[in-house]
Formats: sequence, structure tokens, C-alpha cells
Amino acid sequence: MSVRFRIGAVALVAASALLLTACTGTTSETRTGGSDRATGTASPAVDGAAQRRAVTALGPVTKTTAGAMRLADGLVPPTNRWFSGLVYGAAPQPVFPTPISWQVTDDGFAAGLPVVSATEKTIAGGAVQQVGLDLGADRTLVSAYDQVSVTVEHRKGSTVLGHTVLAQGSPLVSYTAESAQTVTATGTVTGTADGPDGTTTGTIAADGRTWGVVTTGDVDGSGVRLAAGGSVVLFPVPDDATTKQLRALSAAAASPLTEVTMTRSSTGTASDGQQRTALGYRTAAAGKTLIVPQPGQGTTGLSCTGLHYATITGDAPVCIGAVLRIAAPSLPAADRLDLSGLTSAQRATLVDQVRTDAGGVSEASFGADSYGGGKDLYRVANLYRLATQLDLDDVASGLRRQLVSQIDQWTDPEGCGVSGTRCFAYDDTVKGLVGQAPSFGSDEFNDHHFHYGYLLSAAAIVADGSDDLVAKWKPVLDLVAADIASPEATKSFPELRVYDPYAQHSWASGYSPFADGNNQESSSEAVSAWNGLARWGQVSGSRATEQLGDWLLANEAASAQRDVLDPDLRTFPGFQHTVVSLNWGGKRDHATWFSADPAAPAGIELIPMPAVAADYVAAGGKQQIGRVLDEAVPEGDYAVQFGDYLLMYRALASGSQATAALAVARDLPAEDIDTGNTRSYLLAWIMSHE
Repeated sequence: MSVRFRIGAVALVAASALLLTACTGTTSETRTGGSDRATGTASPAVDGAAQRRAVTALGPVTKTTAGAMRLADGLVPPTNRWFSGLVYGAAPQPVFPTPISWQVTDDGFAAGLPVVSATEKTIAGGAVQQVGLDLGADRTLVSAYDQVSVTVEHRKGSTVLGHTVLAQGSPLVSYTAESAQTVTATGTVTGTADGPDGTTTGTIAADGRTWGVVTTGDVDGSGVRLAAGGSVVLFPVPDDATTKQLRALSAAAASPLTEVTMTRSSTGTASDGQQRTALGYRTAAAGKTLIVPQPGQGTTGLSCTGLHYATITGDAPVCIGAVLRIAAPSLPAADRLDLSGLTSAQRATLVDQVRTDAGGVSEASFGADSYGGGKDLYRVANLYRLATQLDLDDVASGLRRQLVSQIDQWTDPEGCGVSGTRCFAYDDTVKGLVGQAPSFGSDEFNDHHFHYGYLLSAAAIVADGSDDLVAKWKPVLDLVAADIASPEATKSFPELRVYDPYAQHSWASGYSPFADGNNQESSSEAVSAWNGLARWGQVSGSRATEQLGDWLLANEAASAQRDVLDPDLRTFPGFQHTVVSLNWGGKRDHATWFSADPAAPAGIELIPMPAVAADYVAAGGKQQIGRVLDEAVPEGDYAVQFGDYLLMYRALASGSQATAALAVARDLPAEDIDTGNTRSYLLAWIMSHE
């Protein structure tokens, strides 16, 4: 979840047939957002009726954990979003639509450009109140959202006063009045002048920061008189902006932001292509606007001003355009180690170890919660895969029988009729599947992608080549996939529940009850989840699921490389670590939820090291791997939590490092091998990279 106190729990999943539209050829494209934004209705790409029948068959949760929500009727509740804190909890939390912060106040809202600072373990950019509007409001609710933007409705009693639109990658705070009214800014609007299309421009200065103001209303000091449909747009003026640049920024900000559409596409092949994302920033006037890519995302098709905003990921360029285009190199989904290069001695060692590990697998080996149980299934599935690769038919058949028995329970189409705990029920309030033995707040929709990714990965390994198993498990596993990554919003599931296409990574907290925004700790388990999704798509014959998994896998891995495993920290000299292991909307930490051990921050970014991990975790090469390990295991002692994964990571540095890692791995204490791993897989991984 967003809160992890320990590592080790259980598997997951739930029920339905998700029918997706397949794409063919070397380029595929899927558009989302737009007309589905406010209603959450299904498009023809998803059979929503089939989903409803399947989730109804699972049965309902005993009680939802959501509580009261500040959400308009008809919307699918948005868990795991950068703005979820606006919807759930006793009071709205601050949110962080990069590059700004925004929060609800007693009578309106306040925004700020966070002041970024760095200490030994934290890069901080918390919420600040530099500018805002007094609307006379006494409550808010989320009235519309898409994958990138959110619309907040301001009310006084039952009267709607107006709406504010915020979006990741936009510095704009766009307020539009529902009826004629006068709003009061938190400071005097100075330097007013005629702007484009009958607007008035000016600035507000507060706390050492200047904000630009563009409005269709009449300005009088701090008061702005708006007609119905009138607007006030606020944006932070970048440092060192000239008068000419400010005019250009004001012109680009003149029209209120209304929504952000998303198109995803792929080019080339899985091994040498790209996974592309186009985010269309739509304004009321349908023109260009201000867009702020994250450092490292590129500025293709944008006209950049040469100005920057300081953010917690570095200095971000301030650009003008209509579409932010993001490209990530494709990463072929994989769950099979290459053992072709093993020597006869290595093969003999591995055969003995697989037999030993398989002998310890029993009914008691599998947990009942959706994290630990999922890891248990994943561990045994990888052992089964190794047995098949080593032609150990007797071992493989025994492991397969146990895995099928366990996955049958998780994929019971009638819910908890078989096991009572290794199963899913449907939360019709929050619109999602919940394992019946909650772990790490999974009943609050924390960490669903971490949990359910293990089940999808294990099922893909076991069902590979078996039409019978695919047919039996597909109804529920497709629901599991839809819970974490529905390609569109339906009446049963939100679109892409956990993934943020602007941030290029997922958010782990379901309800996000934090003043620092949402967060994600284990980028590696997120990558593993999308690898499992893509593999399930391949095995089940769903090209659309496979393509969605490929897109998520490539982008999450790109973010993990850039922001977590090999981050550019030159802007933050006060930060004294090599890995950023806990990423929030408003800060970045070298820390974990569950341990102060120096091995934990690196280890949680490696677990569970699927075969695909070799293609991205070695970001930075031998030098970065060495720096990370020097920090994680300063005494060279791998008998620590995640010591197994750190040894696998070490093996990627060079052949000699792999040989050294293998020698340690042979005698690593059993208690220091993670519950999602076996000594067999640990040795096989290192041998395959020696």
C-alpha cells in the first residue's frame, strides 16, 4: 500500500470477462478522456454489462471503508490518484498538480509554487499558500476528472458558485464562475492591462513569489467582478521572467483549462520500439496553453520559453503548446530466465536446488491475504518455471497441481465459496475488488497493483499453453486486471486506477490521506505488475490487454530508472543518497514505510526481480550499482532483508561481480531470502547473468 510496515503477505484477484478492442500492425493507438470524463460511462471498447454480471457473481464486500466522499453523483470514485485526498477523508488534503500545490480553504482555495529544499534524506516541496480566491464557499466536491486533470466544484450550501480545474503538468489554476459574482483575491492585482480576447492581465505578489492573473472580469484592487461564465486564471511567474515573457505567458494562460485528453500508442516492436503518450491540454478557447514537462520527458512539439520552475524532480521547462508528448522505450514483457548458457556444473547445482525447494512446498506454503498470498504464488510459479526449463517433469507436475489448486480458489467466479479468504468480493461503492484477508490497507485500495500483479504473473506462468486453464481463470483474472488497469472508465471500474500518465508512474495509496499528496514506494513491484498484466494478455490471447501492459511497463520502468534507481540529483546537493525510494506529490524520501535498515530503500526498488528487470534496473551501469550497494550493504554483508535481491542486482554490474554474488548467494541464510523468492531462482538469476 502506501503504508508498508513489513514485507510478506499474499495473493489476490476477482471476477469477470473484460472484452477489449484489439489493435493490429506496427502502430496502435488508443484514445481516452473526452466524453467519458464527467459521466464515467463505458465506451464500446469494454463490455460493461459483462463486467457487471461478473462482479455481481463475486458478491459484495461486507462493508466499504470509503466513508463520506466529496464527489458528484455518477462519478466512479477516484482512488489512487494524485487528487484522491480531495475526495476522501474528513477534510480535503492539499494536492500537487506539478509544478504547483493547491488546497481548499475555508472560503475558497489557495495555490503556491512550492519552495524546494533538500536535506540528507528528503527533497521537499510541500504545499504553500501564496495566492488564492475568497469565493464565499463553504464546501467543495470533485465534479469531473480524467487521467490528468480534476474539476473541483465550489458551493455555498446547495448553490454552485463555480469550478476550478487543475492538471498535472499545468501551472494554471482556472476558476470559472457559475453565476455573476465578485471574488476576492488574497492580494491586490497590480499592473493591470488589457490582455487577449477582452481579458485583463495583472500580477499578485505574496511571500516572495509573483503570480500572473488573467481574467474576463473587472478588477478593482483585490476584487474581481465576474459575469456568469467569467473566469480567473492564476499562474506562478517563473524566476527571471522579463516583461515580454510575462506577456507571452499571460497570453498562453488567458483561456481556462477544461480537461486533458490522453492518447497512447506504440511504434516498432516490443524490443526496439517506443510506447508513446500524448496528453492534450484543452482550454475553453481550444488554443495553446502553458505546459510544464517533467525533467527528462522532453519537449517535442512544444515552444519553450527558456524559463523554468523549480520542482522536486529538478528544474522543469515552461513551454507553450497544446500537447505534451512522452516516449518511453518499449520493454519486452518476460518471465523466463535464459538458462542456455549454464555450464553442466551450474545446471546440476540448480537441479538439486530446485528439487530441494520444491520439497518444501505444501498447502501451508500459501498465505490468504492478497499480498503475501500473491507473493507465495509468484515464488512457487517461478520455481515451477525453472523445473520445466530443467526438464524436471516430476517436480514440475507436483508444483503445477498445487498452483492450480491455489489459483482455482482465487479465481472462483462465485467469490468466496471455496476458500472463504483466498478470494475477492466487490466494493460497489469504490468500484473495485478487495481480497477478503486485507493486508497493508488493501481494503482501502492501497497497493492493489502490487498485490494483484503477483497473481497475474503467477497465473500467466502456470496457464501458459493451457487453453483449459485460461478459460477457467479468465473471467476473474480479467476483473483483477480491470481493477488495476481498466483501459476505460466503466460502471464497474475507473480508468487506469493507479497509473498517472503525466508522472509516468503509479500511486499506491487508495484514499491518499496525506498532506504531502499521494505516494508510491515500490516502483519495482509496480513494474512487475505491468509485466504480469502484459504476460497475462499474451497467455490469455487478449492483444489489447497485452498492449496496455506493454505501455504501462515501459513507462513505469522509465520512471523507475529516471526518478528512483539512477536519479539526477545534481540540483539537490543537500540530498546525500543514491536512491529515492519513496516518492510523494510534495516530496521525495530516502526511506521506507517499514524499515530503517540501510538495505531497505534499495531493496524495495528491486523486489521481486522478474526476468524483465534485467532490462531496466541496471540504470547507471556498474558505477551506479556500486554506489547503491555501498550504501545498502556498507559492510558487504548480504544477510539482511532483501539481501537476495541486492545480490541479483550486483550480478548485473559485470561478469566478475556476478561470480562473486553467486558465491555469497549459495550460503545466504534461508531467513534472508524473501518470501517471494527461492534460493533456486536466486541462483538461476545470477547464473544467467554471469
